[in-house]
Amino acid sequence: MAFRIKIEGQEPFDIPPECTKSVRFTTEIPLDSNARTKDVGTGLVITGKILAATDGDPDDSTRKMALWSVVPAEKADCYRKVTIELTAAGVIERKYHFPNAFVVDYQEKYGDVDGTGTFTLALRQKKDKFANATVEGGYPA
Repeated sequence: MAFRIKIEGQEPFDIPPECTKSVRFTTEIPLDSNARTKDVGTGLVITGKILAATDGDPDDSTRKMALWSVVPAEKADCYRKVTIELTAAGVIERKYHFPNAFVVDYQEKYGDVDGTGTFTLALRQKKDKFANATVEGGYPA
């Protein structure tokens, strides 16, 4: 399965397919609810390897993720357009589009054994723009 992740904003970037290990889509409602509620949220959790740019290439997507995660809520750039395509055997199985995504949590973990760091990026769609998030799939890539 191949992942294509594009993050658009003031400084757009892609997360290379060779970096991405997994993508998890979540739908969230309050845990104390006894029925379907209007208070619905949706999120994405992306995990992968940190592959730093080499040969002086300034385009390091994991560095750009880290910088996005610390943009304060007062700045419009904290909300970005995120598109994720999951492709298998030439078919786009899922395409998630969050036009107003923001970072809930970003973590980088390094170890002296593996030699490679890992990242976890947790995103949510802005709640008042929830209707603009889309989930598509089942068509040729």
